[in-house]
Amino acid sequence: MKITTFNPLIISKDAENIIKLFEELGFEKRHAPVVPLETGDITDTRLKDANGNYVDVADQKLLSQDAMAIRMNVDNFEEAYDLLEKHGFKNTRDDRVLVARTSREATMVSRSGLTIVLVRHVKD
Repeated sequence: MKITTFNPLIISKDAENIIKLFEELGFEKRHAPVVPLETGDITDTRLKDANGNYVDVADQKLLSQDAMAIRMNVDNFEEAYDLLEKHGFKNTRDDRVLVARTSREATMVSRSGLTIVLVRHVKD
């Protein structure tokens, strides 16, 4: 398994202001796909700075406060999923995987609360 992207993911009901903050810090929007979830669609904005650093900001209106996670894109979803489970991580959707047009995703949480959003992009 190869990790292809590894960066912070901020999940917030106030994503617009967080995005503005990171733009003032020198980040630029790369893209902002809409991800369909059971609880409603969210926009996941990807930003990058001149040094190649990335941060993602997900707009999630149901949260009472901001949350942090690590976004980890991999080339082999099943292998990464099994490895995280072996280390005690649990899928927040039980064993369901979010399958979108361009990706597969699972939010995995450790016993201590470390959250990794595991993603495998599907190329057309």
